[in-house]
Parts: sequence; C-alpha cells; structure tokens
Amino acid sequence: MEVAVIKTGGKQYVVEKGDTIAIEKLPGEVKKGDTVTFDQVLLVDNGTDTTIGTPVIKGASVQGTVMMVGRAKKVEVVKYKPKSRYFKKNGHRQPVVKVKIDQIS
Repeated sequence: MEVAVIKTGGKQYVVEKGDTIAIEKLPGEVKKGDTVTFDQVLLVDNGTDTTIGTPVIKGASVQGTVMMVGRAKKVEVVKYKPKSRYFKKNGHRQPVVKVKIDQIS
C-alpha cells in the first residue's frame, strides 16, 4: 500500500491508489475523463521506506483521472445584527473537481 502526500490548490492531501479526492478548481480547462498529474509530492511511503521531500520530492508524481467537474453544495452566508433591522443572506458555491488516484510514482 503506497501512500503519498500531495499539494494542490494551497492544500495538502494524503492519497493512495484508488482513492477519490475532492479538490478545488484546477488551473486550465479540465473535463471528465482527463488525466491530471500532481508534481508537488511532499512524501511517499511504500510500506518499507519513507521518502520525505525538502520541500518536494524531485521526479515524483501522482497521476489521476478526473471523475467530476462541478460545484460543491451551497454555503449560506448570513449577516445579522439584532435590534437594528439588519439582515443579509447570501449563497456561494465553490468549484470542485473529483479526482480518482491511478498511480503513485
């Protein structure tokens, strides 16, 4: 069981082969079925030895397939001040891409 820590979109994710992760929007146009490569690999553990990058591992990469491109559930933002008749309600949907991890190398 190979485990890796990748960095994308300013966040870090612990992944292994077969996992599906939901990440923020990737740069450029991606659509369902596209192959994406994550080059910023911070750690790789294959069960016997662990490689830690400083800050990234040179030559390491994680490949995945885009399963879904869309938007996440709506987050409602409410601003309210009591006794002053102030009430604002707003909604926001963050872009999300679901990626299935195929290979860690």
